[in-house]
This record gives sequence, structure tokens and C-alpha cells, in this order.
Amino acid sequence: MSTPDAATVAGTARSTSTRAAVFAAYAAQGLGYAVVVTSLPALKQRQGVDDTVVTLIVLGVAIAAAGGSVLANALAVRFGSRTALVVGLLLQAAALPAIALPTPFPLFVSLFAVYGIGLGCVDAATAMQGVIVQRAHGKPLLGGFFSAYTAAAIAGALLVSAIAASPFAAGVAIGTAGVAILVVAVVGIRLFAREVPIETALPASERARLPRAGIWAFGFVILAVFVVDSAVSTWSTVYLQDDLGALPALAPLGYAAYQVCVLITRFATDRLLGIMSRRRLVAGAIVVSVVGVVAVALLPFEIAAIVGFALAGAATGILIPVTFGAAGDLAPAHSDQVIARVNIFNYAGAILGAVIVGVLADGPGLALAFLIPAAVLAASLSVVHWFRTDSRASAEADAAPEAR
Repeated sequence: MSTPDAATVAGTARSTSTRAAVFAAYAAQGLGYAVVVTSLPALKQRQGVDDTVVTLIVLGVAIAAAGGSVLANALAVRFGSRTALVVGLLLQAAALPAIALPTPFPLFVSLFAVYGIGLGCVDAATAMQGVIVQRAHGKPLLGGFFSAYTAAAIAGALLVSAIAASPFAAGVAIGTAGVAILVVAVVGIRLFAREVPIETALPASERARLPRAGIWAFGFVILAVFVVDSAVSTWSTVYLQDDLGALPALAPLGYAAYQVCVLITRFATDRLLGIMSRRRLVAGAIVVSVVGVVAVALLPFEIAAIVGFALAGAATGILIPVTFGAAGDLAPAHSDQVIARVNIFNYAGAILGAVIVGVLADGPGLALAFLIPAAVLAASLSVVHWFRTDSRASAEADAAPEAR
């Protein structure tokens, strides 16, 4: 891929086709991930493995995804985030159709590792591309991009549910997602936003000067959000059914309410940023979500838990797009490097949320275990001051990052 000049960068990032292509990349990522995780029971049965093996595979995917974020950083620095996004999508497009087919177990695990690397690479690169397009348009857009991810994830789960009765349901759904991802990758080669690679734009001495304190601050927010997200995703249905005695048909409504709130708040995020500052929006989302998770922990009623899980969705819906947008503004010349590093905290949070709540479930119980995600998220209020309304201060950070 050729290196564009500054005028080409600005022009492509503002184009409708580029915005649509980046939107499609977010949707493809959400579709693929949802299809994979909702097909795990069928894959488990097909491969003849138990829950422990599935858990280890999911853990391995998270670790591989962290490596994928590192890969995205390396590719973006040298070639630009467009290349990183295309490579990540192609890795997923190669792995998913193979996962859809019956394969020997060692190959099956290896394919999930490849998928995990692609997953992390795309997570980081879509955020990089989203920030480029948002900056070119001069208005908030990341909420809309992330809403595409969530809507496609819901569609993916519904696809798996709709064809669940078929003996080939998992293979068909995963294969379909793989084809969709491949199409987006091929189209994206031409349409994703172009940029001058950091390696070309900055000397080596400048590339190493990153705003590390800001990376840790935004990384902590992402970690806290994914601790909550993972805890709710993994344990909400179990808590409602096993601890509160909800009927099997009612128990999944906690997670459904959570996802609906995530989608609604993501649709609203860009508009909300037009009428209030990042700091106020972030602080409000944190408080609402903490109240929701605390309600889950302290009010042992089915309706209270469902409402609490819904309120928890405000953190995931708002904080992820706003945090990546703020991270991109922290040091604009280094935005790809900053975003790749912040994205790694995603996977640490996902692992911690599932594991910590699960460990405590065998002791104090799931209800009190949910206080841990609430406490971690509440602690993120301590870094809200990093969320600046615009990028004026980011220019200062870019000029003097060594002070941090």
C-alpha cells in the first residue's frame, strides 16, 4: 500500500465511502465475535471437549488478542492503520471458515489462536481508523461506529439462534461471518482511511516519546469497563437462575437488558457529546453503572437484578467510544500507538471480570462478588480529569510528553 500525502489523508478520511467502510469493519468485528461465542456450545459438542477446555480456549483467545493489538501497533507504525485493519480482518477471514469445519483438536486450537490475533488486531485498528475519520469530520462519530459493532453482534446471536436446530448451525453461522469479514477486508483495501505512517512522519526519537501516564489512565478505564462487561456477560444468567431462582426463560433477560442499554447508549453517545463535556458524560456513565451493579449485588430480586444489569450497560455503551476518542486526542501524532496500547487493557479486564467473580462465587456468593466490578469501575472516577473536551491540550501532550 502506497504512502499518501497529507491532502490525500484528509480527503479520504472525510469521504462518505471511507466512513461507510470503517462502519462496516466495526459491524464485521461484532458479527464475527458474536457468532463465535454463541456457537461455542455446538463446537464443544462437535469436538467432544468439556467446559474446562472451552474456558481455556476462550482464555487463549484473549491472550492471543492482546498479541494482535501489539501486531496492530507494529503494522500501523510502519504502514498505517489501514494495513493493520486489513491484515486483522484477513486473519479472521482465514481462521473462521476453517473453525467451521470438523478438524483435529490441535488444528482447532491453532485456528482459534489465529482468530484471536486477528480479533485483537481489528479491535485496535478499528479504533485507530475510527479516530482518524472522527478527527477529519470534526465531530463525534465513534459512538455510531461502536453501535454498528453492537447491532451486528446482536444480529449474529440471532442468526445462531435461528438456525440452532440444524446439525450444521455452527458451521453455517461461522462460515457466513467469515465470508462477510473477507468482503469487508477486500473492500477496505481501497476504502479504509489512509494516513501517513508514524515511521514516515516522525523520527525514531519522537516515536518513542509517548504520553505514558495518559495511556495508563485511559487503559485503566478500559480495564474497568471490561471487568464489568465480562462479569455481566459470563455470570448474569447464572446469577438470575441459580441464585435468584429465575425461570430459565427469564434468566437470559439480564444480559439482554444489558445489551439493549449498551446499544441505546452507543447510539446516543455522539449526540450527548454535542451537548456536554467528555468529563461530565464519562462521570455520569460511571456513576449510573456503579449504581446498577451495586443494585445487582444488594437487592436479591429478579426485577432489581435485570434493571441493575441494564444500568451497567451505560458504562460499556458510553465509556468505550469516548475513551478511545480521548486516547486518540491525547497525542494526535502518536494516536495509533496510544490506541494500540490502551486496547491491550481490554483483554486484561475481560479475563479479570470473568475469573474474579467466578472465584468469589464459590465463597461469598455471586451477589457479593458483583461488588468487585462495581468497586473497580468506581475507582476509574479518579482519572476522569484526563477526559478533555477537545484536543487543545493534546497538542501540549504531543509537544512535551516526557513530562508525564
